[in-house]
Amino acid sequence: MAVEPLSQKEIEDRLAELPGWSLDGDRLARSYRLASHFAATAMVIHIAQVQEELNHHSDLTLGYNTVSLTVSTHSAGGALTALDFELARRVQDLAPGHAAD
Repeated sequence: MAVEPLSQKEIEDRLAELPGWSLDGDRLARSYRLASHFAATAMVIHIAQVQEELNHHSDLTLGYNTVSLTVSTHSAGGALTALDFELARRVQDLAPGHAAD
């Protein structure tokens, strides 16, 4: 997948397709609240698998019953790329019914 930085318009368009995701500075961010710590832990494992498949890793934080991610592409100088949005889409597919914090 390309590691070229996206334009502001491309970022806005792609962000509109990812409910619950937002910009946190120059990074893509989302938090999920789950029913239990066990469910949150399981989600982290699934996200880790997706990250390995994409060879693209986010900052991932596990709380009591929450999972939070922030992502950007280090090899593109910390800019957002298509790879960041692919990771976000794949995570979204894992947990489409979970509300954002």
